[in-house]
Amino acid sequence: MDRKAINIKDELFSLETPQVMGILNITPDSFYAGSRKQTEAEIEERTQTILEEGGNIIDIGGYSSRPGALNISSEEEMERLSFALSIINKQFPGALLSVDTFRADIARRCVEKYGVAMINDISGGELDKEMFPTVADLQVPYIMMHMRGTPQTMQQHTQYSHLIVEIRQYFAEKISQLRLLGVNDIILDPGFGFSKTVDQNYQMMRQLNEFQIFDLPLLVGISRKGMIYRFLGNTPAESLNGTTVLNTMALLNGATILRVHDVKAAVETIKIVQKTILS
Repeated sequence: MDRKAINIKDELFSLETPQVMGILNITPDSFYAGSRKQTEAEIEERTQTILEEGGNIIDIGGYSSRPGALNISSEEEMERLSFALSIINKQFPGALLSVDTFRADIARRCVEKYGVAMINDISGGELDKEMFPTVADLQVPYIMMHMRGTPQTMQQHTQYSHLIVEIRQYFAEKISQLRLLGVNDIILDPGFGFSKTVDQNYQMMRQLNEFQIFDLPLLVGISRKGMIYRFLGNTPAESLNGTTVLNTMALLNGATILRVHDVKAAVETIKIVQKTILS
């Protein structure tokens, strides 16, 4: 295992320099209204923007995972994804795509039919017990996030005796399961905003480097989230500055992938942090 590279479609994808994953939400109810893209023109424009601004991975989600989001059927989620993936494959062949889903059947269809390169699972296999065997069979990189409950109930599950210790134990057990199945490329996401209070999110940011014990790539997704706008008393639309501050801290504490709405700002953040620590 190597926290500085992952294997994507039989090619080594370097994480020696941190990478930016651009968010493409094809949902009508994602928490940040500016991220919702549903028409063909909107999807094309968003994809082009991510690529032009320096995003190397596009994370496509058809199921909103904001707190209290509506639960939609597998059929509706796949219908949304099929629509977007068909457009992107036609207009941007070769784009590196990740699908944000906790459903194993959707993960398989997206990889096998649309060439999606990696799976981003907010539930760490908890919401679909077929996810781990499916990822092992597909042999694609797997982003494993920490969450308790479901998007509908997660904020009822914020009681921890030892926050970081419990999340690390969660990862340790699941990494062992995945390795036994033959999954080689695992990326960890501690799950900012998922079954954590605002204070717990900031504690996790302070102690983010403790997840380096696993020697795996670390993805951080704090873009415009409640830990920023609830703390500052503003809105997701007003949270770019807070996002940049926290992305800087994440990079200094070992993050190798930033999952963001604002690709250009994140790319610039990486450049400045790299210049500062490497000069």
